[in-house]
Amino acid sequence: MNKLLGLGKLERRRLTRIVRNTKGTITVKEAANILSITPIRAAKMLARWTKKGWLLRVRRGLYVPIPLESRTTDISLEDPWLVAVRLFAPCYIGGWSAAEYWDLTDQIYRTIVVLTAKKIRKRNDVISGISFLARTISMKNIFGTKNVWCGVAKVLVSNPTRTIIDMLSDPQLGGGIRPTVDMFNNYLSSDNKQMDLLIEYAQRLSNGAVFKRLGFLLERLVPEEKEAINSCKSAITKGNAELDPTLEKFQLVTKWRLWLPKSWSTQEKRKYS
Repeated sequence: MNKLLGLGKLERRRLTRIVRNTKGTITVKEAANILSITPIRAAKMLARWTKKGWLLRVRRGLYVPIPLESRTTDISLEDPWLVAVRLFAPCYIGGWSAAEYWDLTDQIYRTIVVLTAKKIRKRNDVISGISFLARTISMKNIFGTKNVWCGVAKVLVSNPTRTIIDMLSDPQLGGGIRPTVDMFNNYLSSDNKQMDLLIEYAQRLSNGAVFKRLGFLLERLVPEEKEAINSCKSAITKGNAELDPTLEKFQLVTKWRLWLPKSWSTQEKRKYS
């Protein structure tokens, strides 16, 4: 356990001022602007407060405040979504993280899924004890999101329909095809269900594999949704896709140009047919 070192009255006033005028995270530039000092001086000040245990350095130039009433630096990030937004902007929270927010799953995921238009070196990263799974998308594909409050600030989160489309585009964003299908099933039986919007988002994403997975699953989960199923069928592109690219191909469904894994062919097919 690391003990906090004391702050003088002036330092405490300065830190309090910075915390009150930022939204969960602090950058050198923000600190410099708030205190009307040079970035170099602000950087040294933030580094000193970090050494004393009043700030937690998330990454170079980015800090989060430790509560002034805290007696130890051994804390976890209270609002990791805020950190994600600052690290990966422009971006939004998606995949299983968004599914949790919209009550599409009862599972608890410790890793935060972020879809970003920023070029990233690591798809999987651990920052201050928080795991992030990031996927790069084009700026034009940041749509179907909603601003939600996260602590002291708002962050972009994919809405329920976009969350499903993202997981059908990349099942790993849902933890694989099994939990993705479970979340899709929950979506279809919820008030969030919007069939027209599903098709619209799939069209905007322009990913042929999405229509193959979407049409195949709709036909088995909600066969009465014939209009949506036919829309998927008419959008089928050439070439074959996999229901889950991480699983070994076993059976080809020629109607949907979709390879099924063995587990689906023998168990899931009976479950959802």
